[in-house]
Amino acid sequence: MSRPRILVPGKINPRVLERLPEMFETVRIERADAALVTADMADIAGIAVSGRLPIALMEAFPKLEIVANFGVGYDGVDVGRAAARGIVVTNTPEVLNEEVADTAIGLLINTVRQLPQAEEWLRQGRWARDGNFPLSPLSLRGRKIGLYGLGRIGLAIARRLEAFGLSIAYHTRTRREDIAFPYYPSLVSLAGAVDTLIVIVPATPSTAKAINAEVLSALGPNGVLINVGRGSTIDEAALVAALQTGTIAGAGLDVFENEPHVPEALLALPNVSLLPHVASASVVTRGAMADLVVDNLKAWFSNGRALTPIAETPFERKVQ
Repeated sequence: MSRPRILVPGKINPRVLERLPEMFETVRIERADAALVTADMADIAGIAVSGRLPIALMEAFPKLEIVANFGVGYDGVDVGRAAARGIVVTNTPEVLNEEVADTAIGLLINTVRQLPQAEEWLRQGRWARDGNFPLSPLSLRGRKIGLYGLGRIGLAIARRLEAFGLSIAYHTRTRREDIAFPYYPSLVSLAGAVDTLIVIVPATPSTAKAINAEVLSALGPNGVLINVGRGSTIDEAALVAALQTGTIAGAGLDVFENEPHVPEALLALPNVSLLPHVASASVVTRGAMADLVVDNLKAWFSNGRALTPIAETPFERKVQ
């Protein structure tokens, strides 16, 4: 009996490619482009993808059963169309929660204490030449934290913040009855009650540019914005203006609206800490994510159920 054929469009973590042959025949194309599909790929049954999966590429495979997405966010996949066709979509939750939470805290500390700038001061010889690095104008001490998003990663961040002795509040679409943190029904009301806003929500129509000029103004001149979610959540033009005018004090960003391109205006600001989307980027965590991609595929074709299907596609495999 022939092995199921799995398409890998473009780049993906090498461990995925190493493990796929355990059960599958791997078919690769240079990028996620339907123009690269050939007639001999008509029997493709699964796709393992990192990044965007254009709907035209998904539609090119009449026998497609599963899309295994490398990452927690799956906004690059047309979930509505997949659900309509009965295609299960999986992601990689849980395995990266702690790594992303660690990065969020590191980014927060870097932003308020200016540690990257202090290291650069030392490396440039300025400590010996010019004296001590200037005192950081901000501190983590006494800060009031607002979390925009309180899913698995948000809760992991909250646990760390509690250990720092900081107060925590949150905003989500609906109040969580299992959480004792103060809840605010809108982003503006949350921003007005805190001085540090940490963003950890997925890219959806409702979160697009949700962090706008009004929210930043409410956060105030002592305010710090941290984003480890998706770049589309922030109105970058409004953020640049807020940082330039002192509407808020600083920002730490791991994600951007048009990655890998970062606005020159952000790069030029002294009161920001910028990372190249590395929140989950350790060998250990990315390896665990890769394993879950492959294990989802193996479970689907072996047992008829994926390990971590997204809520929109809770399907079981039909007998082929």
